[in-house]
Amino acid sequence: MKKQSLVLAVIALVIGILVGVIYSNWKKDTGGAAPPTSSAPPVVNHQQQISMLEGIVAKEPNNRNAWVQLGHNFFDSDQPMKAIDAYGKALELDGNDPDTLTDQGVMFRRVGWFDKAIANFKKANELNPNHIQSLYNLGIVYRYDLKDLPKAAQAWQRLLEINPAAPGADQIRAELEFIKNHPQIPQQPK
Repeated sequence: MKKQSLVLAVIALVIGILVGVIYSNWKKDTGGAAPPTSSAPPVVNHQQQISMLEGIVAKEPNNRNAWVQLGHNFFDSDQPMKAIDAYGKALELDGNDPDTLTDQGVMFRRVGWFDKAIANFKKANELNPNHIQSLYNLGIVYRYDLKDLPKAAQAWQRLLEINPAAPGADQIRAELEFIKNHPQIPQQPK
């Protein structure tokens, strides 16, 4: 456990240094003007973080947190197959993480593996029946990818039962209203 804490501390330190360097360079480029009042997140160099994390997992293949962080960086840099693999390594070490299952499920969806995405979202929800993000994504796959409106409605209704004020709840209610007022969209023959 001490190794994981140390790795996380090193990662946090590196990120802090990167943000400091970016800010210093920005300040130098703008002549020291006040930072803009924007809610835009700081620029993240995913490739640099990926290289650092790949070095960590090469030395410590059982470092689950590093695998998860590597998956997140591949996720955020639009490298779905690499994200799937990194999340898979983390799940091999501990498969009882609804968040990692959901993130991997989103990547499965991105590459068109809808059955695997659904399996991940369902498992995440079995592990944590109040896991809203897995229900939201389950509804997305059913609604938009598989055109199975009743199953999409079922997932989203469950989400609203758990948390009626969940992020995106108004959008989900609008989707449920659409589903209620429209017949099942016929599925394409396979």
